Amino acid sequence: MANTASARKRIRQTAVRTARNNSRKSRVRTFVKKVELAIATGDKAVAAEALRAAQPEMQRGVTKGVLHLNTVARKIARLAKRIKAIGA
Repeated sequence: MANTASARKRIRQTAVRTARNNSRKSRVRTFVKKVELAIATGDKAVAAEALRAAQPEMQRGVTKGVLHLNTVARKIARLAKRIKAIGA
């Protein structure tokens, strides 16, 4: 258990940050799931719109340090590639 005031404060900060990070990750997953669902339905316009909504949220995860830059770039590229393939 934490013995110093600074250690107790650090525990409080960690709890708040963890909750915030989990919330942000969950939000990103929800947006990605909406894109996946739109791709599954085969509607290119809806899927493209869903990706446009998901991209800023995913990038925000990078700027907040929750997700890695290359991971998000890879996921966006793969989703865009799948959306592009719908018309073919």
